Amino acid sequence: MVKTGLFVRLEAKPGKENDVEAFLRDGLAVVQQEPATTTWYAIKLGPLTYGIFDTFADDAGRQAHLTGRVATALMARSAELFSQPPVIEKIDILAAKQSR
Repeated sequence: MVKTGLFVRLEAKPGKENDVEAFLRDGLAVVQQEPATTTWYAIKLGPLTYGIFDTFADDAGRQAHLTGRVATALMARSAELFSQPPVIEKIDILAAKQSR
């Protein structure tokens, strides 16, 4: 069962929406190679607001993801793509429905 997660809120710079969406789509191939990442979603919340929601079985998996390739790329491109630094929130999963 998943027990921990991350919610990352991203505010795109005006005119960078397509670049942010491409970055997020490209991130999927990277996280598919992370065995400890149970689920990973790139989402659009509004015209300039995006997010990433992902889950992990434990904190070790979450920590591995936070030091992984997507997180590193996110921080490296932050000033280029976003109007403010990404807001990364660690969350605890209280209940979840997962397909088997």
